[in-house]
Amino acid sequence: MSGIETRLRANADDIADTLASLLPRAEVDGVRCAEARLLDAMRYACEGGKRLRAFLAVETAILFGTDRGHALRVGAALECIHAYSLVHDDLPSMDDDDLRRGRPTTHIAFDEATAILAGDALQTMAFSILASEATHENPFIRCELVACLARASGARGMVGGQMIDIEAEQADEPLSLAATSRLQRMKTGALIEASCAMGAILGHASATNRRAVEYYARDFGLAFQIRDDLLDAIGDVAAVGKAVAKDADAGKATFVDLLGIDGAKERAALLTEQAKAHLAPLGDRAAPLRDLADHALDRKS
Repeated sequence: MSGIETRLRANADDIADTLASLLPRAEVDGVRCAEARLLDAMRYACEGGKRLRAFLAVETAILFGTDRGHALRVGAALECIHAYSLVHDDLPSMDDDDLRRGRPTTHIAFDEATAILAGDALQTMAFSILASEATHENPFIRCELVACLARASGARGMVGGQMIDIEAEQADEPLSLAATSRLQRMKTGALIEASCAMGAILGHASATNRRAVEYYARDFGLAFQIRDDLLDAIGDVAAVGKAVAKDADAGKATFVDLLGIDGAKERAALLTEQAKAHLAPLGDRAAPLRDLADHALDRKS
């Protein structure tokens, strides 16, 4: 296992522990509460995954000298938002997926209504975590964290990107490369960019340094999505952990369709190099972020 893989695994374990302590318990003093099914579904939805967004937040925060405990709470909030988005994305009314992270999706494991409610609850929980004094003693920092995550996950970010994606499936003409890039910068990239931005907020980073990590995340996020498109086109279900070859069947806008396999690989490699170049002013301290960019370029899941 490489150094970055070890670091990712350790961070994922820490985030899992943090989420386990924050998610409400379905059982108190040996008695299951009336809403236990909802709480079980929330925990189920948060299990597994690469914890990529949390990693970005934690590593960026540490880069700027932040307490790791505070950073892990921010990472947990990001994972709640990401988990909610996946639960809703997998629903029959959206992508209608039965497999996520190598096991049944939340609406299959529970039911559709419970999955919707679990996603709703995870979304609101993310902001509750950020608003807590345990995340940061400075209320202005907490407000900035809340505002940053709200912008990234809302109508001008992740949710807006999902709407464009749905409409693109029904359009008579495929989206252009520019339109597809905008879609993915919103749907996937906005939360990735916010992850680095929130780490910088925690660390009181200067405006220049914050821009550096945000620009890194912007190019990294697009490269990450292109790799996702490649995995959907040429990946293996067992390795990827979810259905493949679905994007083309659904008429989704993908970089593989627009650029071809080789062209998509070249574009991802170029964006990865651009992402790393943005970190130059931060020197060796940013090595984990550079290593992550290289690792993501060749990932199998």
